[in-house]
Amino acid sequence: MREERNYHYLLRLLAQVAAECNVAVIAYCLLPNHYHWLLRQDGETAAGEVPRRVFGSYSQAFNKAYGRRGRLFETNFKAILVQDAAYLCNLCRYIHNNPVRHGLVASPADWPYSNYLEWIERRQGALVERQFIGSYFPTAAAYEQFARDGLNRRSALPPYLAELE
Repeated sequence: MREERNYHYLLRLLAQVAAECNVAVIAYCLLPNHYHWLLRQDGETAAGEVPRRVFGSYSQAFNKAYGRRGRLFETNFKAILVQDAAYLCNLCRYIHNNPVRHGLVASPADWPYSNYLEWIERRQGALVERQFIGSYFPTAAAYEQFARDGLNRRSALPPYLAELE
């Protein structure tokens, strides 16, 4: 992604297509050269349809705007079925901490192109599932600490998550 407007356009597409496909966006992070999404299929349409449709539209718009042709991404997206609650929580943390691990910001709260700020209740946004968050983390501060612990390599699950294993 070259400009801020590219991120915003992609997020609008994601919201639109997810709603059309009855797929919930649990966690996301857009980075300059890759992205991470955690999606939950709530209807008949496969969650894997969302990235296919979003990036089909995004690629066309991007190529038109920048006078280019061809694919934007070297490889196809990977879809992984997540059924373990502990893995699910760690995956959310991994997604939100990605810009820190790549040296783009000092804190996940500093990266505007993820829904971390929604998770810790510092920004209102449409691409967040508050009920999902509340079912795994008792407070926004609890998730914030969980994310911080992941960066500090204190990755043991808090007691309320360890019970899920």
